[in-house]
Amino acid sequence: MNVSTERRQQFDHERLDAYQVGLDLVVLIDRVVEHLPRGRAYLADQLQRAGTSVPLNIAEGAGEYSGSEKGRFYRMAKRSATESAGIFEICRRLELIEESQYVKARELLIRIVAMLTKMSQISN
Repeated sequence: MNVSTERRQQFDHERLDAYQVGLDLVVLIDRVVEHLPRGRAYLADQLQRAGTSVPLNIAEGAGEYSGSEKGRFYRMAKRSATESAGIFEICRRLELIEESQYVKARELLIRIVAMLTKMSQISN
């Protein structure tokens, strides 16, 4: 298979902006977690699990045929995104992350939640 053919073949979820932004979120979370103090492992773990859950649930939902099942996965992704927002706020208030990281995370999460809200409404 040549590269140009590879680029044209995609899974359904790879075409979704929400999924791509979710991947951006996971990358940002990885960078943030790298610098969290050792005593805050509980926050790092929770943030990684919630953040990773966003694109994974989007991918799972995109693979569903049933509209109600698609919507269920998109709603789960949205809940994980809002959980991530809460964890970022905790990190900010505890002064564990840079303001620029908080602002970037918030921008990504607001975009993701807006897209997932529409996606879950359309699916039902």
